[in-house]
Parts: sequence; structure tokens; C-alpha cells
Amino acid sequence: MRNITFTMIKPEAVEAGNTGAILNRMEEAGFRILALKKVHLTAERAGLFYEVHKERPFYGELVEYMSGGPIIAAILEKDNAVADFRTLIGSTNPEEADEGTIRKEFATSLAMNAVHGSDSDENANIEANFHFSEEERF
Repeated sequence: MRNITFTMIKPEAVEAGNTGAILNRMEEAGFRILALKKVHLTAERAGLFYEVHKERPFYGELVEYMSGGPIIAAILEKDNAVADFRTLIGSTNPEEADEGTIRKEFATSLAMNAVHGSDSDENANIEANFHFSEEERF
């Protein structure tokens, strides 16, 4: 089995025109893109993706935000993919993110933090399977 992680470039980063720069940073860090697509999630699909947070107070805002514009979904491959990607993107809060991380450079706030990154190997597979069929992976 490949060592993968899943990411989404979030709506505000796509709208700001940062997709190319963010993808470039991923490739420069040694990640190979196995699957990539631009999609506008419906509120229903965003709700299903973030269902794990359904009982949390921010769930409704999160679903509205993630369905508010197109996202770029991607499966990335690399040894130690999940941990290395989490290091590359930086802290969820861009004010606490290390210099040189994607969130430090491209995030606008804690809520609009530019990219999603899987938090475990198990979730990387679940999230990748949610967004991509086997025929969409190369």
C-alpha cells in the first residue's frame, strides 16, 4: 500500500489564486501528486466529509465555508506522508505556524487556513476514498 495523505486547498486560497504556488510547494517538498481535481462541494457533501465534527459548535460554519467556493482536492504520496505534510502546512492557526509553512504564507485566519491535511494514515485513506475513485489515481 502506498503511503499517502489527503489535502484540500480551501476556497479562499483557490479564490486568491494561490493554487499553483501551494501545489508547487508540495512538489518541492517531495510529494508526488497521485490524484488532483477542482470541485465545488455541495453543502451535503461538505457535511458528509466533516461529519466527524457534527456535534461541535463550528460544524455549520465549516460546512458553509467549505461549500462556499471551489476547492482543490489531492492525494499525495511520500514516505511518512501524513507527518511530513502536517509539518509542511504548519499549525492550524497561521499566527502560530512556523515560518516557511504553507499556512504561515497563505492562510488568512484560523478559520480560513488555506489547506486541509489528514491527521492520520487511517483518515488519509478515508478522505482520499471520499473524494477519488481508484480510476482517478495515477
